[in-house]
Amino acid sequence: MAKNRKNQSAAIRFGPVIWVILLCSLFGGAGVGYVWQKGRIGELGRQISRNEKRVLDLQGQNEKLKRQLGLMRSPQFLEMRVKELNLGLVPPSSAQFWRLGEPAPVRLEQQYAQQAGPQVRR
Repeated sequence: MAKNRKNQSAAIRFGPVIWVILLCSLFGGAGVGYVWQKGRIGELGRQISRNEKRVLDLQGQNEKLKRQLGLMRSPQFLEMRVKELNLGLVPPSSAQFWRLGEPAPVRLEQQYAQQAGPQVRR
């Protein structure tokens, strides 16, 4: 005997509709996630580009400052600044220099023997 559609339960009739809704929400969610992920990847790429540009700018500035420091350490620049500021500094005379000789190298055995002091033999 054939079953009449009117006698089927509501759960059986709405089963395919629920499946369609679940599948549509799954594909819709996947699409939204894909678009969000691509947008995020693009934003991160732009951040990386900005940071790389900033690093290059800072490296250039660092090189410029190194050259400026080298110039400011030169004797000519220092002498010019002393005259500019009227500090009254003059180069030291030869009597003001103390020449120190290079100390003779000490062997490790001698160094330890000097630290230990005299040893008593029996």
